[in-house]
Amino acid sequence: MAYDLKLAQRIRDRFSRLKVEEIEEKSMMGGLCFMVDGKMCVGILGETLMCRIDPEEMPAALDRPGCGRMAFTGRPMKGFVIIQPEGLESRTDFEFWLGLALEFNPRAKSSKKRRGPGMD
Repeated sequence: MAYDLKLAQRIRDRFSRLKVEEIEEKSMMGGLCFMVDGKMCVGILGETLMCRIDPEEMPAALDRPGCGRMAFTGRPMKGFVIIQPEGLESRTDFEFWLGLALEFNPRAKSSKKRRGPGMD
């Protein structure tokens, strides 16, 4: 699945303005993921934005326009939301979502690195 190139550039521009360091872009799950300090922060799947947020913020986040639970594997993922394009139209809404993800990032746990066969 291709991802929205304009949305990717909006994310890059916002992170640049905020002087976010330690950013790495990775192709992941058919989209693009922005890793901050080695942890998944936000991503793009098609035209939707994926944000990793504090699980305690989920109820309030889900009340916002265009927001839903991320269920990539068929089950809702704790602390992950997706935002449809209508929830990203205004600059204020877009910046809200990136801010929420960046605010949680220092407290987010890093995923364990997978080791391939024969690696010690």
